[in-house]
Amino acid sequence: MSKFRRPTAIDLFCGAGGLSLGFEQSGFKVIAAIDSNPINVSTYSKNFPSATAICADIFELTGEDIRRRCGLLRQQEIDVVFGGPPCQGFSTIGKRDISDPRNALIFEFFRLVAELRPRYFVMENVAGLMYTVSRSVLEQALCGIRDAGYNWISPIQLLDAQEFGVPQRRRRVFVLGSKIGERGASYPRATRNAATVWDAISDLRSLRTARKLYSSDVFEGSLGAPTIYSAKLRSEKFSRQLTGCLLCQHRDSVIERFRRTRPGSTEQISRFSRLKKTSVAPTLRAGTPRSHGSFTAARPIHPTQPRCITVREAARLHSFPDWFQFHHTQWHGFQQVGNSVPPLLARAVARAVKRVSS
Repeated sequence: MSKFRRPTAIDLFCGAGGLSLGFEQSGFKVIAAIDSNPINVSTYSKNFPSATAICADIFELTGEDIRRRCGLLRQQEIDVVFGGPPCQGFSTIGKRDISDPRNALIFEFFRLVAELRPRYFVMENVAGLMYTVSRSVLEQALCGIRDAGYNWISPIQLLDAQEFGVPQRRRRVFVLGSKIGERGASYPRATRNAATVWDAISDLRSLRTARKLYSSDVFEGSLGAPTIYSAKLRSEKFSRQLTGCLLCQHRDSVIERFRRTRPGSTEQISRFSRLKKTSVAPTLRAGTPRSHGSFTAARPIHPTQPRCITVREAARLHSFPDWFQFHHTQWHGFQQVGNSVPPLLARAVARAVKRVSS
């Protein structure tokens, strides 16, 4: 690749765009992104206006379709294809249903890699993919991509977001692969640059005093003093308007239960955990889509206020910058955050690929 050309990338399961953001921050140009959920595609388009966002069922797309829709000629080279196929069938907290039809999306990811012929690929998924019968699904999919002329880095590794500066425990599988003949990428090394819950959200304490946030998700006003961590997320794109700040309206009895719950422990009725200022957050969950019951994931309780955190506070715990927008409802907003790869973790992986692809 010419050192003067910005490397190109395609996101096959974009969601709100956590992986895309990490790759963009590492110098890649994301030229196309695909998701079957129109709400996610709309959100993605707001945050990545220069990419072609395609709302489509991945089962119905070919590599040629994707090239045509984003204006790529057949002979034009793609540097990396990445994505996180929906993974609930492999999740360690779910039913671990090996027959879940969403499991087939891993095979579709590798099918499109074979058809698009990028120099590199990155697949992300839940930790449960590495265990028992779920591992056999991954191994079957990898056999197919080997036949298409690709290798992958072995052993496949689990990466924990908290080891890459994210104030959240979140272990994910990453599969890094390349065309035979390309130099293989190495897994990124943990930075151990630990950030805490309070590093992430302490400057957002004034949200509670803004009564309009019970009906609007837009906060207008001054924030508190930033920490080293939050200063990096409060970029030049932040202007006195901060989205994702809609507050939950809890009953008095719920507020009292939350008030009595010690930080670092679990509220016994809701089973919500209360964040501890000096620790990292537990894994933020997405809940389930309408096709699987529309169950709301447990939302953490604020460490100093008797309420659940906002979408923006969840985004801070996920390492999303303040300019990044999510759906204005709490249900969709939390689901978009919970389904995303933390951008700081994505950036570490993307940089590892960038080092060998240049």
